[in-house]
Amino acid sequence: MEGETFLWLIRHAPVDGVKGTIHAADAPADLGDRAQLEALRQHLPRDATSFASPSRRTVETARALGLEPMQVGEFSEQDFGDWTGRRHDELAAAGDEAYAQFWNDPARGRPPGGESFEDQVTRVRLGLSRIGTGSATLVVHSGTIRAALCIALDLTPQAALRFVIDPLSLTRVDRLATGWRVVSVNQRMI
Repeated sequence: MEGETFLWLIRHAPVDGVKGTIHAADAPADLGDRAQLEALRQHLPRDATSFASPSRRTVETARALGLEPMQVGEFSEQDFGDWTGRRHDELAAAGDEAYAQFWNDPARGRPPGGESFEDQVTRVRLGLSRIGTGSATLVVHSGTIRAALCIALDLTPQAALRFVIDPLSLTRVDRLATGWRVVSVNQRMI
């Protein structure tokens, strides 16, 4: 691809729901941290094309930042299949063998009816390939940002899972003619 692309990757606001839950796509955002939202909004480029995953929490966060994003399915969070809507502590306490096995290799493991993080990296790579030159804001999920870092840094998916990506944090990655450049990861504005 000719030209340079400057990606402003924003993790959505915290989910307004029970902590420790594997939230479904329709889980709402908790937009109560107005100071962080405003500080983040001030750091975003004015002329950028905006994207978000189709999840409710990403779209709500994007709109709270003053963006009207195009929704892109490739930027969705990892699909946890049958575990969606359940809490991690509940799954662990139930002694579910598939759940225990998943954590032995979370990059390649697939929840029942779901996808692996490796699958998510492949999907995010496709989504990123469709973004043209210039600045773009992406309001997405922690897994999506880890996948983008995996691609930019040519990491193994297992290594990319080591990144911490907090709610309402900014990660900056540029796709240049000569390769990728990582400007910042998990940056908080205040």
